[in-house]
Amino acid sequence: MQFDSWSAFWAMGGYGFFVWLAFGISLLALIGLILQSRLARKHVLRALLDEQKRQARIQASRHQQQGSKL
Repeated sequence: MQFDSWSAFWAMGGYGFFVWLAFGISLLALIGLILQSRLARKHVLRALLDEQKRQARIQASRHQQQGSKL
């Protein structure tokens, strides 16, 4: 489909409102997905780091208990 002018392009043969609304909603959904993915990744990495710290504390406690039993 070829357009004679920019206004014809934006009007999309009379369906411009629906076409651009669909593009806008799709763009918002993609942006929301990207933001949600970043937040979830940040949450998972933080939980993983907390778990690693917890495991290190457990290991240190076990090592200290074994040292005091000797």
